[in-house]
Amino acid sequence: MKLPFLSSEDLVVGIDIGSHAIKVCHLKRTDKAYAVVNLGSATLPEDAVDDGTLNDPEAVGKIIRDLFKSLKIKKKKVGFSISGYSVIVKKVNLAVMSDEELEEHIQAEAEQYIPFDIEDVYLDFQDLKTNDGDSERTDVMLVAAKKEIVDDYLEMLEDLNLKPVIVDVDGFALENTYEYNYPKNENVALVDIGASKMNINIISNGISVVARDIVVGSRQLTEQIQATFDLEFEEAEALKLGHIPAGEKQEEIADIFSSTCTQWVLEIKKAIDLYQANHPDAPLSQLVLSGGGSKVSGLIDYLANETDLPVKLFNPFGNMTVNSKKIDPDYLNSVGPEMAIATGIAIRPSVI
Repeated sequence: MKLPFLSSEDLVVGIDIGSHAIKVCHLKRTDKAYAVVNLGSATLPEDAVDDGTLNDPEAVGKIIRDLFKSLKIKKKKVGFSISGYSVIVKKVNLAVMSDEELEEHIQAEAEQYIPFDIEDVYLDFQDLKTNDGDSERTDVMLVAAKKEIVDDYLEMLEDLNLKPVIVDVDGFALENTYEYNYPKNENVALVDIGASKMNINIISNGISVVARDIVVGSRQLTEQIQATFDLEFEEAEALKLGHIPAGEKQEEIADIFSSTCTQWVLEIKKAIDLYQANHPDAPLSQLVLSGGGSKVSGLIDYLANETDLPVKLFNPFGNMTVNSKKIDPDYLNSVGPEMAIATGIAIRPSVI
């Protein structure tokens, strides 16, 4: 991908605020690519963030402040992304019109597409320009986010003397990173599994055609393992990730894994089936997996068997440079899948 001529000052620091952890990614531009300046993550207190809602802004703000301090990030312009019940992403088919006409139409007619009071949301849209030949209709991606939720994040970040200039949606941030690293002509399912939600974004010829958030995540596995064997959370997490041997617990863990991951697969299959019904002549080439939940032991093989698609772990840093004296390449590869959304925000140029 050819990069536009912009200085590193035009980039933001990407902040991914999940329900389990905060991830921060700081990049800079080089002549031909991006370079990783620094990155890191820190675990959040339980319930500090729930389904995209900021329940404890003071605790979340402290962790962000400590991360910026430990990573020696001085940059003030930041971007963040949102997901969950407060965000609606919907594709609508409309008559072809100019950008000005489209904006007027969206503002006037949005209530028929959005199940929120229009006064309570921020609206944005993108014309996907899917009209071919003489077609007089085009697909438009419409996004609405509750003002109350977005404003809470803005206020928290501004209280840290940071300048939030980009608000993204998790699925689109993921798409942004993918498009930088991989060919645009692939038809691919991007699946990001976090602690409490799963984001599915199916891309066809460079356009997002199916985008949805599902309220399931890898914390389900940890909590079930924890309850079944009366373990501390950390030990249950290590068992889930295969960091410690399961031993005599293997059979019961396999049952927990099967029942929970079957639910994940059903949701992924629903999205794939919807895509295939509408795009029968453009089969998916692969499923790209990211998020902390992607590290669950055995999940890649399980997904491949159940979806009949090649499954690969997302490496958002594949086409980036890194100073190996400052950042261990093995560490970078290890954290790559869970840094995908933060990286997708970090490669966005600032608009201010």
